[in-house]
Amino acid sequence: MADTKTAATDLVNEYADLERQLADPAVHTDPERARTLGRRYAELGPVVETVRALDAARADRDAAQELAAEDPAFAAEAEELGVRIDELSQRLREQLLPKDPNDEKDIIMEIKAGEGGEESALFAGDLLRMYLRYAERQGWKTEVLDAEPTEMGGYRDISVAIKARGGVWRRLKYEGGVHRVQRVPVTESQGRIHTSAAGVLVLPEAEEVDIQIDPGDLRIDVYRSSGPGGQSVNTTDSAVRITHIPTGTVVAMQNEKSQLQNREAGMRVLRARLHALAQEQADQEAADTRHSQVRTVDRSERIRTYNFPENRISDHRVGFKAYNLDQVLDGDLDAVLDALARADAEAALAGTSD
Repeated sequence: MADTKTAATDLVNEYADLERQLADPAVHTDPERARTLGRRYAELGPVVETVRALDAARADRDAAQELAAEDPAFAAEAEELGVRIDELSQRLREQLLPKDPNDEKDIIMEIKAGEGGEESALFAGDLLRMYLRYAERQGWKTEVLDAEPTEMGGYRDISVAIKARGGVWRRLKYEGGVHRVQRVPVTESQGRIHTSAAGVLVLPEAEEVDIQIDPGDLRIDVYRSSGPGGQSVNTTDSAVRITHIPTGTVVAMQNEKSQLQNREAGMRVLRARLHALAQEQADQEAADTRHSQVRTVDRSERIRTYNFPENRISDHRVGFKAYNLDQVLDGDLDAVLDALARADAEAALAGTSD
């Protein structure tokens, strides 16, 4: 409690100092400094708002408790204010937790079919549409970087970039892992329920300033791309395979007709993968945020199950369960994402109290 109070006081003082600096016209002669101060000021705003609300609630409760000695009607108000104080205290503890440095980054999401053949590829397509619909609801921009479609409309592998003004990683970083589906496949003639899986990998998109790649460490191969069933075969060598020799990381792109466009898309994915790898190697704790990321698309490693006969979605990491699978697949992901974010915050709070 003392640590929380001290940290909150320090941030309130910093906020006041920033306010004084931003009121100084001389500061704005340096646009970069003004932007840096402005970003920090905006970041501290919600914390200061919570501190002030908490102080006000405590003062009101103390006054209500004093008045309750003369008028019992104030006892109920004091009790309500006590509940409000507990809620605000919890919010403040969460706001004071260390921030994930990638929270404001855009992401690259890769979805890969796994066990289940064509049914798994179709499910990968369902997951893609779910995330695209969610992004649309949030007003985020999406861009397909590479895709390997199947004849029935599914995907063996697809990579998509999701961009916003901020907060894409914060919201979708928990989606990495193996997603399992239980339903009667369109390829099933006997009406039997099958189980298959698809893997999702979520990476914060790295800028060139985040990760520098030595061109001498790259091997770039070009070849002719092909569509499903050998159709849509290009007559030029436009597909690109980029190998980062030191790490053995390989990225292949064939979605665009231009070799240059495929190379640029491939470098974006490569930077994101190397950025994630560097973080894990630099700090083993960073791997904890990715412990559920897909390693092999194996049904036994699933993080979530989509049960069509029961219209049920279950996230096995936090015990979340809901019976609105049709709505979830249409992009209504907030409830499950909120549950994952709450569990993450609670785990972090538990860690700080150990």
